[in-house]
Amino acid sequence: MNRQAQAVIMLLFGGAILRASISDLYLRYVKEGLRPFLIGAGLLLVAAAVMTLWYELRPRRVTRSPVQPDAADDHGDGHGHEHHHEPRVGWLLILPVLGLLLVSPPALGSFAAGQAGSVLTAQSSDSDYAALEPGDPVDVALLDYASRAVFDEGRSLTGRTVRLTGFVTPGPDGEPMLARMVLSCCAADGRPIKVGLEGDGPAGVAADTWVQIVGTYSERVGKDPVNDADVPYLMVTSWQEITAPKQQYE
Repeated sequence: MNRQAQAVIMLLFGGAILRASISDLYLRYVKEGLRPFLIGAGLLLVAAAVMTLWYELRPRRVTRSPVQPDAADDHGDGHGHEHHHEPRVGWLLILPVLGLLLVSPPALGSFAAGQAGSVLTAQSSDSDYAALEPGDPVDVALLDYASRAVFDEGRSLTGRTVRLTGFVTPGPDGEPMLARMVLSCCAADGRPIKVGLEGDGPAGVAADTWVQIVGTYSERVGKDPVNDADVPYLMVTSWQEITAPKQQYE
């Protein structure tokens, strides 16, 4: 790989990052707050690539010096040009470029949820669980519902009708569950939050189908076979299929 090839790949890489950052594609891989850093990184890569190409392709003035013929052969091609080559492993940088430009891998879904254990974050005390907003059904994040159901024992959910949004994933007994991936930084550290479904749930719906489910708190608590974490349940009263939201992670 010579300098010109490096610059072209760097230009494509920076362009792919900018394309993903300007659109909503980047939300499949990182948190929304990282967009400015991705744009900055893409611009730096493009600028570095353009400057490298300019430096390599600009006309050069050859200054002849009294050197021995064999000395010129030792440092270049005998015409005043040096060849700079880097390890061939650098060509692997084109793989993420092709992935972003041609393939666009989807956000993490039911397969990733089935491979990792459900994650729950306990709050410090019961008083940390504020009352839900007025009006039923009230939209509640999946992680918030699970935390209230398990660590608050459903006290802040009792008597309320909630609406949860997530994708369908198969449970350990084959019955559908509702899940969503939770990110700390990027998709590499994504872990699922899972909620079991009682009542008239989305039976027979394909995995990774996005649904909105309306229901009430259920006292039933199961276990995730992957890490033995508590999995709360929701008593389903109605549900509907929806298109995947722009922000698929919590």
